[in-house]
Amino acid sequence: MVNNKSGLRKLKLQVQMSIDGCIAGPNGEMDWMVGLQDDKINKYVNELTESFGTILLGRKMADGFISYWSDVINKPDDPWYALAKKMIEIPKVVFTKTLNKSKWINTDIATGDLTDEIIKLKSREGKDMVVYGGASFDSSLIKLGLIDEFLLFINPVAIGNGMTIFKDLNQIEKFNLVKSIAFDSGEVLLHYEAMKA
Repeated sequence: MVNNKSGLRKLKLQVQMSIDGCIAGPNGEMDWMVGLQDDKINKYVNELTESFGTILLGRKMADGFISYWSDVINKPDDPWYALAKKMIEIPKVVFTKTLNKSKWINTDIATGDLTDEIIKLKSREGKDMVVYGGASFDSSLIKLGLIDEFLLFINPVAIGNGMTIFKDLNQIEKFNLVKSIAFDSGEVLLHYEAMKA
């Protein structure tokens, strides 16, 4: 377990989740999310993104994530246009064992030991960091105790079978509730802080 020392940047996990704990369907489907057209969520996520100085992604997630926001940035009428601009502008780090240089703009590659790389990133000056996934990358970070805060957007949907992120824990982990927000779509943000040993 990694202790979060004073002065270090925090690593926050932000994820959409079903009420039965899935972050995607068994083949990565995300068509079950209900809050995409919720103006309150849009505004909240835009403001939240202002607090992040670095985005962390696993290799599998990076292609879809970066190409999605690169597409939205070309659609000024899209309700997520302002957020897309931030997603492109914020520096990104992709964790991979298969690439040694980035094929994306404003993106660095991390290939070393996961804990070492995260500790190095936490010790840099700047705003906190956010990780968006994917599932196996999130699971690894959680298992290693590297996530400081969890921003779980719980959708009022159960999908029965899908990708989860807490399945690799070897012990019970406890969290402090920072806040919760209910949105008009029925989605609820649960903001938790990891209880560090």
